[in-house]
Amino acid sequence: MKTEVYSWRVAEELKTELEREARRQKLSLSAVLDLAAREWLHKSGAEAGSEEEQQLLRQSAAKCIGSFAGGDASRSKNARQSVRERLRRHHGR
Repeated sequence: MKTEVYSWRVAEELKTELEREARRQKLSLSAVLDLAAREWLHKSGAEAGSEEEQQLLRQSAAKCIGSFAGGDASRSKNARQSVRERLRRHHGR
């Protein structure tokens, strides 16, 4: 069941062509637009690859996520300074 509304402005020629195609296929304009949007999503890979894409994003993000190891009880207070020192050492600045 359709519950969402989306509107946008189109050139008069495009609207005329869409309406003509809807009549030719004996469909509503809404159905033609749904078909066009689904086909575009399918071609762009948005539907099929979304889980694979999410997995790749998680793997990439995991490389940047870490924690500090050690027994320093004041580590949270000194986190900013510690991160900056590590970045300076890593990037040679």
